[in-house]
Amino acid sequence: MQLLEGKVASSAIKEDLKNKISALASEGKKLPHLAAILVGNDPASQTYVNSKVKNCHEIGITSSLFRFDESISEKELLEKIIELNNQKDIDGILVQVPLPKHISEKKVTLAISPEKDVDGFHPVNIGNMVLGFPSFISATPFGILLMLEHYKIETEGKHVVVIGRSNNVGTPISILLSRNNKYGNATVTLCHSRTKNLQEICKQADIIIAAIGNPKFVTADMVKENAVVIDVGINRIKDETKKSGFALKGDVDFENVAPKTSFITPVPGGVGLMTIAALLMNTYQAATLHSQEGE
Repeated sequence: MQLLEGKVASSAIKEDLKNKISALASEGKKLPHLAAILVGNDPASQTYVNSKVKNCHEIGITSSLFRFDESISEKELLEKIIELNNQKDIDGILVQVPLPKHISEKKVTLAISPEKDVDGFHPVNIGNMVLGFPSFISATPFGILLMLEHYKIETEGKHVVVIGRSNNVGTPISILLSRNNKYGNATVTLCHSRTKNLQEICKQADIIIAAIGNPKFVTADMVKENAVVIDVGINRIKDETKKSGFALKGDVDFENVAPKTSFITPVPGGVGLMTIAALLMNTYQAATLHSQEGE
């Protein structure tokens, strides 16, 4: 069993991006610029956004963080997004979710320009991804692809079982892995909470991607010997032995599943770090495209 360590893979990606951005700086060219919007004081959201901003600074991406009180109106937030859309120095925009109940996530997603949608959630980017056209890929699925590539895990001809059909992870990764390209050529089964005989289906899988949001959902009797297991889940579980009062657990029963696998991601320290690396890569690619358009 080998750990698919997000720290190792993401560090390699970040180092490559850092060198490319350093080259831009030495040539006097504009550096990539990411704008992040945080609404309210949710501790988890603050942690995620601060981590994204910190990672930007580490590799030379300019970042601007816009904080708003939870009471901000939907109209005001949408106006801010439109303002950022129109700022030529901004290459990427992300709005941290969840948002307060009075703000429509759908309206916010649609308000972000597809050319600056580095989270890859806009329907234009989703549609282009489905059609195999150039697009910004949602950061978590993109991060999974980058991890598989870094560790040279073959997907061609493999049977991949994806557990979870969310719009931002399960559905897009199932499409991407079935595509006729270097990341794909797999046969993909997309499972969910209504799937019958889930255990039998999973035991056929060469690669399992668990993204169902249920702690320790994937157990050892669902995994065949030498399978690859990618755990996307990040679940907060009460744990009085921890200073924070909780522990982070994935969707996989790691302790019992790991011995059966050839490769497995830890939680934390796995897919989460790759999601941030993918976001940084999308931001760099957005800046590159905007630079070419301005020539």
